Amino acid sequence: MTTWKTRLSGATGHRLFWPVVVLVALLAANALYRPSFLAVEVKDGHLYGSLIDIVRLSAPLILVALGMTLVIATGGIDLSVGSVVAVSGAVACLYISHQPDQSSVGTVLAALLIACGVALLLGAWNGVLVAVIGIQPIIATLILMVAGRGLAQLITSGQIITINSSPYRMIGVGHLLTLPFAIIIALAVTLIVAVFTRRTALGMIIEAVGGNAEASRLAGIRARRIKLLVYVVSAACAAVAGFMMTANVSSADGNSAGLWVELDAILAVVIGGTALTGGRFYLSGTVVGALIIQTLTTSVYAMNIDPQTSLLFKAMVVIAVCLIQAPAFRARFRRRRVPGAPPSVPVEQKKEQVAA
Repeated sequence: MTTWKTRLSGATGHRLFWPVVVLVALLAANALYRPSFLAVEVKDGHLYGSLIDIVRLSAPLILVALGMTLVIATGGIDLSVGSVVAVSGAVACLYISHQPDQSSVGTVLAALLIACGVALLLGAWNGVLVAVIGIQPIIATLILMVAGRGLAQLITSGQIITINSSPYRMIGVGHLLTLPFAIIIALAVTLIVAVFTRRTALGMIIEAVGGNAEASRLAGIRARRIKLLVYVVSAACAAVAGFMMTANVSSADGNSAGLWVELDAILAVVIGGTALTGGRFYLSGTVVGALIIQTLTTSVYAMNIDPQTSLLFKAMVVIAVCLIQAPAFRARFRRRRVPGAPPSVPVEQKKEQVAA
């Protein structure tokens, strides 16, 4: 019995336990409401089903949240990722729309390279403002959040740019090896980020900068370069997400593309267990958090929840997830449930008792 309790306590104490429980509960609720929700079938050599759609639709959010995780790990924040999504998608679609052969692979590759270059410049701009000039991250990225949205509308001339490009559409709704291509891209980017941050010293350096930038500088770490790097990586991830979002609808809308995706990305990072104060970060938790948010969105539509209350419904679920995975909240709830539990002794009083 003791061994079983120890294992259970260890499982519930894992940072991914409660987010995974919530994700499974949401899927189970959808399955009860619509029994065919968990069905996955193969049509024309491609996998289809609600579960596949959830993962495919969450791919852009996963990409944005991965970059956001690295930024938050350094003690910063990036509110401009939504605008970078809009700018990158607008640049790519604008270039393709002006070409005589929109279905040319070379044309699409050139559009992607140009849009990625613009996104990297925007990320470098954020990094310079934060790491070199010393502006607070929330202010620095808020500047690009507003200006970037205006830049996207300037690129599109305030209109919706529509294209007819099969290779570009492949990014959002295409399939490869029976799976949606967007899932493969998100998986590849996640593996690349995981390899560089967990198989090299880069992840430890990022956590050191986020834990104490001055101490890391005194230890020989060039904190400014690391901060500049994470903002560039965040912009690159947002650019790829922008390609996915615009490829889904074969058009670019500078006003609505990527609107408020930065808030969902921050929520995904927090749900995954990464603290906004910086330091330790968890990529796997971020992925689970993004899946939870997309499952919530799918549940709202599938269960015919009133659109006026959908945001409130999502907020309540997110608050519940954050509370149940907070150690302090669980400890307080556990003490209330145990009858006759001795009152907790303040830390200062414990120190005095030990010193005595």
